[in-house]
Amino acid sequence: MRAGQGKIRVLIADDEKNFARVLKAELGREGHSTEVSSNGREALERLKEQEFDVLILDLKMPKLGGMEVLKELRKWTLAPEVIILTGHGTIPTAVEAMKLGAYTYMMKPCKTAELNLLIRKAYEKQQILRENLYLKTRLAKDDPFPEIVTTSEKIRRILEMLTKIAPTDSTVLITGESGTGKELVAKAIHQKSKRKDKPFLVINCGALQESILESELFGHEKGAFTGAHTTKLGLFEVADRGTLLLDEIGEISQAMQLKLLRVIENGKFFRVGSTRERQVDVRVLSATNRDLQAHVKAGKFREDLYYRINVIPLHVAPLRERPEDVPLLTQHFLQLFAPLGKKTMSRDAINYLTRYSWPGNVRELQHVIRRALILSPKDQIEAEDLPLDLQVDQVSKRVAASHGSPSTLGEVERQHILRVMEQAKGHRGEAAQILGIDPKTLYRKLLTYRIDIPEPRDRR
Repeated sequence: MRAGQGKIRVLIADDEKNFARVLKAELGREGHSTEVSSNGREALERLKEQEFDVLILDLKMPKLGGMEVLKELRKWTLAPEVIILTGHGTIPTAVEAMKLGAYTYMMKPCKTAELNLLIRKAYEKQQILRENLYLKTRLAKDDPFPEIVTTSEKIRRILEMLTKIAPTDSTVLITGESGTGKELVAKAIHQKSKRKDKPFLVINCGALQESILESELFGHEKGAFTGAHTTKLGLFEVADRGTLLLDEIGEISQAMQLKLLRVIENGKFFRVGSTRERQVDVRVLSATNRDLQAHVKAGKFREDLYYRINVIPLHVAPLRERPEDVPLLTQHFLQLFAPLGKKTMSRDAINYLTRYSWPGNVRELQHVIRRALILSPKDQIEAEDLPLDLQVDQVSKRVAASHGSPSTLGEVERQHILRVMEQAKGHRGEAAQILGIDPKTLYRKLLTYRIDIPEPRDRR
């Protein structure tokens, strides 16, 4: 499970102005984007005008109280998660608020650190709800796999397999380079399965230390280790009757491999610090950019686990092997990021994108389009608006074709920087923007390649 990127948008609805002002400042220091409403009616109006992830709601306010706000929010398709924060609460009131859909309940005064933790947990839940709603909306359309944008025959063959394997409970091992879309394939399997209305959770096994990974997967009991102040459910319990994607499974230790083997085989496991065996019904999908067969031969990955997770293998081809997808994906990302600016892509720029080797695959293309939308000064994105890596790559190929042998990357980059500096009439800041690099980086490259072009004094 992943929290989304960026600031969490928090609305505080409280008629105690001094308290709300202090809370807004403290949450701002925690990195949240926070606004304040002084009563329930004003809060509802703000929520209609602007999207918020979490609402911190006082129960007793003028014009419209917290309970009335909760009743109204129940009618919404997707409302913010609500944390009740009040100095007038009772246990019956808390129970009633939870029945009306509140995420949790806190009494004033409260510690900012505790409230911040609850906000982040509420946000994680909100993101999952948003994602599920979005996927259900997309899946209601004619396209059986609306999340996967492709014209490639290689990917189409995978989609044909998905329609056959999704209704089963077979384990699937999805392989491919980073950024190829392995998680999207896993989502598609879940959405076409009998578990589609149950949780779909993802964990990056390579991003966590072994002890943390074990706690995330299996949960822990209160007091199981230092810092375990409460009992925590693991992802296997949360995903019960749903699907769990074990991303980067090739990074886990031998000890963790054994524990995973057991739970995949019979659904049984122990929480950290518990002697009570638990059982769940979870479909396990795995993904990796490693060669697991080589890991098995080298003794780094258990052979029995490998065959258990690899009942059905799927390989997602890198983007360089399916260049026909680049124009279609480019248009998809231009539409996806349209709020940053509605722009088109020139034919020359499309050709640059199509001929590029894409070491970062679809994820890299997504970042390139987003960056170009932000930085391109015109309504049409040109080749010179693309990052330096893409431009140098194209120049290198042209030089190699004209000379019959490749130049060094340094010489190609030097020639390209000289051309851009000429285009920018010597203005380093403008040249750095065209190249897609920091001005300090450009300055270092000018020194490295001994390029001495005086900065013009007058830009008029």
